[in-house]
Formats: sequence, C-alpha cells, structure tokens
Amino acid sequence: MTESFPKTIKAIGFNKNGDVDVIEELKDIPFPTASDEDVIIKVEYGGVNFVDTYQRAGLYPSSKFPVILGGEASGTVVKLPTSEKALDGLDLKVGDKVAAVVANSFAEYIALPAWRVAKLPANVDTRSGAAVMVQGLTALTFARESYAIKKGDVILIYAAAGGFGSLLTGMALHFGATVIATVSTETKAEFVRSLGAQHVLITSTQNVVDEVLKITNGDGVHAVFDGIGKDTFEDNFKLIRRKGTIVSMGNASGVAPPLNILRLGEKNIVILRPRVFGYITTPEETKHYQDELLSLLVQGAFKTKIHKDYPFTAEGVQQAQKDITSRGTIGKLLVNVAGS
Repeated sequence: MTESFPKTIKAIGFNKNGDVDVIEELKDIPFPTASDEDVIIKVEYGGVNFVDTYQRAGLYPSSKFPVILGGEASGTVVKLPTSEKALDGLDLKVGDKVAAVVANSFAEYIALPAWRVAKLPANVDTRSGAAVMVQGLTALTFARESYAIKKGDVILIYAAAGGFGSLLTGMALHFGATVIATVSTETKAEFVRSLGAQHVLITSTQNVVDEVLKITNGDGVHAVFDGIGKDTFEDNFKLIRRKGTIVSMGNASGVAPPLNILRLGEKNIVILRPRVFGYITTPEETKHYQDELLSLLVQGAFKTKIHKDYPFTAEGVQQAQKDITSRGTIGKLLVNVAGS
C-alpha cells in the first residue's frame, strides 16, 4: 500500500440482524488488506440485490459482525497484484474501469483476486457495469446451465420487470425462446413489452396458470424461472410441461415449502435451486461468463434499465432495501459510492 491510500474507509452495513433500521454507516473500517494476487478498486457504484435483504434479516446468517453490505461493484483499478502468477496474462492496468461480483462492495475501496475482475469495454461505463454483474451473471448462467434456453422453447419468467427478470427476458429472447412474463402492474407490463416479451401477464388481474395453459394449448412451458418462492411454487407444477424444468431461485414471497420428491415423477420434471456462485467458482468459469455477458451487453442482446441511484449513506441503503422489497421498482437499483 502507498501513502496515497487512506488508513480507514467508509462503508455501509450492519452490526446485528434485523429490520432495515439496523443498516448504518460503518466508520473507521480498515483500508482493505490485499494479498499479492489481489486488485484494489476504488468503488464508484455498488449494485443492490434482493439477497442483501436476506443477509441483513438473517435468512443467510453471518458468522461475524460488522457486515458490509453489497455483492457487486464497479470502479477504477488503483493497485495491481504483485504476484507474477497473478500478473501473468492479466489484461489490467491502474486506471482501468472494471466491475466484479464481490462481497462487501458498499465501501470506498475493495480488494479481490484479479481473476474475479472484469475489464469494462470502452463503450460501457461503470454505472452500467455495476448494473449487470450479479443479476446479469445470474441470468446468463441460469439460462445456460440451470436450463439451457434454446430456439423454440416457451419460457415463463416471474417478476420480469425487475433487474434480474428484465435481463433474463432479453437473453431468452436473444437465444430464440418465446417468453411469457409476469408483472404486477400495467406500468411494468409496458416496460416488459418494450423488451420484446411476446406474452405479458399482470398477476393482479390474470390467473397465471390459466393463461399459460391457454397460450401453450395445454402443454405448459419448457422451463419456469421463479424468484417469487412460496406464493408461486405450487402453480409451477400445474403449468410446467412434461420433462420441463422448474428453476426456483428466490424467496420474494417467502421460502418455498419442502418438496416431496415423488412429485417429480408426475411429469418427469427437473427442479433445482441454483446459486450463481456454483457456476462461477473457478477462474475459467468466471472469465467465460464475464466475457459472454459483456459481449451480449455490447451487442444489445439485452437492455439495462436503472431504476434509481441511491446515496452512499445509511438512509440511502435503507431506502434501497425498502424499495426493492416493495414490488414497485423497474430495473436495477444502484448505490452511488463515488460515481460522477
């Protein structure tokens, strides 16, 4: 570390689990300690994700406190690794604009292994970079590996106006699928239609099972991507087709109930509860999907919509968590740590 770096940094997080009011400004956090294989990034934007609320509430328990919130960031490289192994073939230099999936990202500086860092293309700014990393990599890995979406598939995507749902909708369309999307309001429906979804269902006025079966002539969909959880879990078994796949990936309405494995045999279906880190565990996997994600972004294969930038304060992050759980947002929520 050089003298140009501060000894302590500001971060946003919590010292105990609870409601949003436990979120606070964490002062005098030591400047991140970097290994010889780490890059240090001066953070510009951090992405807000639903999983942040699970972590804060204790659904995903923390082993120690304080916990710095955030799971993705973008910014500027301020220090490179010193290890020859890490530097070998590394296409990064001080000053490069980058983004990464990284814990503790609501902080002024972060350190992480160089192989986890994605260099942003010249025409992708850090605001857009932060908007696509977690949800974009989740959508892409799920669309490639949880269920490999292909031309001719009919896919159901719940909550398609959200950050994850809108990215997955764009990718599924790009891969040649017909998309049935669910939203909660007409305003969200207009947005999802603008993405190109062929069928948009408004859950407050339409019965999803009935409409899906009508659209598919009673066959059901090839795959369901369900981030809602408890409230939609049973319906998935009614609208999935024989040999279909249910991808259960979120708990917005609560955790899905326990499953009797014998139910899978009714239609010979597959059900799984994946996490993105199971698909980007190794350097090779991470680079593969980062490269494909940024390539798709540059191609315009999906659109990024940013709902709002929130201030880098306890109150700002509290409001972001309230908003993301309110079902009133469209697109991605960001924390502006030091962006322009």
